[in-house]
Amino acid sequence: MKKTTMLTMFLMLVIFSTASAHTALMSCFDEGDGTVTCEGGFSDGSSASGVKFLIEQNGKTVMETKMNEYSEVTFEKPSGSYQAVFNAGEGHKVYVDGEDIVE
Repeated sequence: MKKTTMLTMFLMLVIFSTASAHTALMSCFDEGDGTVTCEGGFSDGSSASGVKFLIEQNGKTVMETKMNEYSEVTFEKPSGSYQAVFNAGEGHKVYVDGEDIVE
């Protein structure tokens, strides 16, 4: 019985690891000079170079670019509330509220 339970747990772990192997990730920080840098990637270590990056304010896109070759974007910090959006396609979007971005 213990071998069956251990095997079941191992298989569940493998299935979970495979299912979540490509989770989109992004972190942003305030540079302290009026700019913000965001870095994106994937949980399996894949590069985010070329992935779409947006700044949204009041439900509208006010800036659109792509992650550079280092999977980063630096932009001027907008006034007011905003969201930084890492958009790698359906199921691979990350939103970071501007109020959560600190030095």
